Formats: sequence, structure tokens, C-alpha cells
Amino acid sequence: MDAPKREPGPSAGSSGLEREPLVPLDSEARDARKERVLHTRVPAVLERELKRFADSLRIPVSNLVRTILEDALSVADAATENVEERLRRAAEHLEKEREKLKKRLEHDPLSGIVAFQDVTLAVPAACAKCARPMPAGSRAHLGIGDGSHDRIFVCESCGPRG
Repeated sequence: MDAPKREPGPSAGSSGLEREPLVPLDSEARDARKERVLHTRVPAVLERELKRFADSLRIPVSNLVRTILEDALSVADAATENVEERLRRAAEHLEKEREKLKKRLEHDPLSGIVAFQDVTLAVPAACAKCARPMPAGSRAHLGIGDGSHDRIFVCESCGPRG
């Protein structure tokens, strides 16, 4: 079995740097350190602009392209995080507003009732509050309202406590 390969540390010359210990590198660590070559086609105009810009900065075109790509990815990541956060906040806001609207729409069927009258039903009806069927001849309470209801009956269980 072969011994693991070791990467030498920087040499300790006259610079006074202390030599790093030799550390075995697995294949994943070696791959992470290697730079890859990426070939791409670009229009001639873009090539000229990249070369002109690199010359003005006195750096190789490959370094300029690498830096531009790294910056573009950083900006895209930041923008994505920003958008995700904004979407999350918007979803939370919508949920709160939906709950408020739901509470507003879930009105009490007895709202607007100002009084109740004990009655004996002549026809079958359903309780306005619990929807339980009430047969003819059963005791119920007639809700007397402010004019917004035609006829509201409630069963003994849902009626006023007296």
C-alpha cells in the first residue's frame, strides 16, 4: 500500500517564515485546491473589452474574468437571499391579513339580535347558531333583531341563559 502523498509547506528561506508541517492531503482536499480551466465562447467585442479592461488594470484577462464571475455570483447570492427574505415576510403578512379577514367574515349569527321571545315552533326549523334541526312543536327562542334578519330561531341550548 502506498503511503499518502504529502504536500510540502513553504520553504523557510531567508524570509524568516517558519516551515509548515507536512500534512497528508486526501484526494478531495487536493481537488479543492486545484483550479479548473473553463472554456467559453464570447463575442469578439466582449473579448476586446475584457482585454482592454485587463490591460488598464495590469492583470491577466483570466484573473479579471475570474474576479468578475466571483463578484457576479456573490451579488446573485445576496439578491437571492434578499428576495427569499422579502417573500417570507410577504407570506407572513398575507397570513396575518388572511386571519384578520377570516375573523371579520366569521360573524356571529346572532349579531344584531336585540331580544329573544320563547316560542313553540309550528313548523320545523334549524338553530341559527348550531344548525341542529328543531321539529315542529319544540321549544325555541325567536330572535328579534334590528331589521337585518327575517326570522332567527335558536334551540334551548343556544338560547339566552335566564
